[in-house]
Amino acid sequence: MLELTDRQRQALIDVRSGMPSITLLAQAFAGADEELYLVGGSVRDALMGRLGNDLDFTTSARPDKIEELVGPLAKALWDVGREYGTIAAQLEDEVGSWLVEITTFRADTYRGESRKPEVVFGDHLAGDLIRRDFTVNAMALSMADGELLDPFGGLRDLELASIRTPAAAELSFSDDPLRMMRAARFTSQLSFLPDPDVVRAMGEMRERIEIVSAERVRDELGKLLLTDDPRPGINLLVETGLADLVLPELPALKMEADEHHRHKDVYEHSLTVLEQAIGFEKQRGHEPDLILRLAALLHDIGKPATRRFEPGGKVSFIHHDLVGAKQAKKLMKRLKFSNNEIDTVARLIELHLRFYGYTDAEWTDSAVRRYVRDAAGELERLHILTRSDVTTRNARKANRLRTAYDQLEWRIDILAEEEELNAIRPDLNGDEIMEILGIGPGPDVGQAYKFLLERRLEEGPLGHGQAKKELLDWWDAHKAS
Repeated sequence: MLELTDRQRQALIDVRSGMPSITLLAQAFAGADEELYLVGGSVRDALMGRLGNDLDFTTSARPDKIEELVGPLAKALWDVGREYGTIAAQLEDEVGSWLVEITTFRADTYRGESRKPEVVFGDHLAGDLIRRDFTVNAMALSMADGELLDPFGGLRDLELASIRTPAAAELSFSDDPLRMMRAARFTSQLSFLPDPDVVRAMGEMRERIEIVSAERVRDELGKLLLTDDPRPGINLLVETGLADLVLPELPALKMEADEHHRHKDVYEHSLTVLEQAIGFEKQRGHEPDLILRLAALLHDIGKPATRRFEPGGKVSFIHHDLVGAKQAKKLMKRLKFSNNEIDTVARLIELHLRFYGYTDAEWTDSAVRRYVRDAAGELERLHILTRSDVTTRNARKANRLRTAYDQLEWRIDILAEEEELNAIRPDLNGDEIMEILGIGPGPDVGQAYKFLLERRLEEGPLGHGQAKKELLDWWDAHKAS
């Protein structure tokens, strides 16, 4: 085994002795003659100098015993998956607060065409480690004596920044096909390179991913997109053909360029937009945002279906925003995203071109109000998506678009201060409409409300008196028609 550096050795010592509550946890398991190991990503992160407050352990103890040993030490205890052998707890001490998950040794695998792994508790650490996804996640730190167990060369692969499987890649991916997607995620998350055998096996076994539930695929895709640099992992999914099965709309963006090269590589453009959106997230003080990143990655998925070659060699993608919004809905439904997530991403895609009308001619206040209304509470995400969509290398054009959007945001802020844009409503509510018109509930009230909302968007706040006058004028005309 590769020798630990002084920093790595100290990091492992700190895990056992630098956190009093974890030391007490280790003593409790040792006193009960149960093995306890820090394992997986927690060991990897400790060795990389980035251990967080979420710690994963594996043990010889069964779930009931885990609960018995941890309960007296924990501020809170959760049965997060007893059938999978996992008990979670919150431990606190003067150093900090720790969320720990402790899982009985496992040896589960997929069987045949099952969409869920068969859960089998194991009796020893070796069987647990070999079922781990990658060697850098198949190391364990004994909490009893501080020994680092690394039977598959994870420390070496950590040094080489390599993603490799403990067993043969084909066997590992057959046991749990989702590991192929995890390889893509760790390529981005750790900035590691996948081993050639891993890449080859992903390509050869990609169809095995079809036995994995849509929910698990969705969750892994989300983790990939929430990394600081999703591009390498996305490229790996596309290059191995996995994306053809889990996200076929993405490789479809690799459209064959027209002979005059009059349009951008839409796939590369989409990845650039995603990268720029991540940059704007950080610049504007936001946490990683899955909804925004999905919208950025998928904003142009309507282009393949709408590409047309026009006279003179030009290429058009008319209504690709509307088509893309519909395709995004289908894609996200397929992956079992929530209705709210689906609707939000689709709305952002549908609106991502709206701004370009502003660069042609300065909008009226009415147009600005409608822009805010149609964003429906997603204005900040729309700001970021629209700005990120500028990938031109023409400095003058890029500066013109940036300046125009700066101006649009400024106008939105000014109008928001003056008119409470975030809560655009007519000057009269439904009860007031019925009282003024002398009518009861029914379609006429809805039509009157819609009329007043349009007037509000066109003119801004009318005031009660003017709104009442215009409502009565509208009602006279409405009854006469």
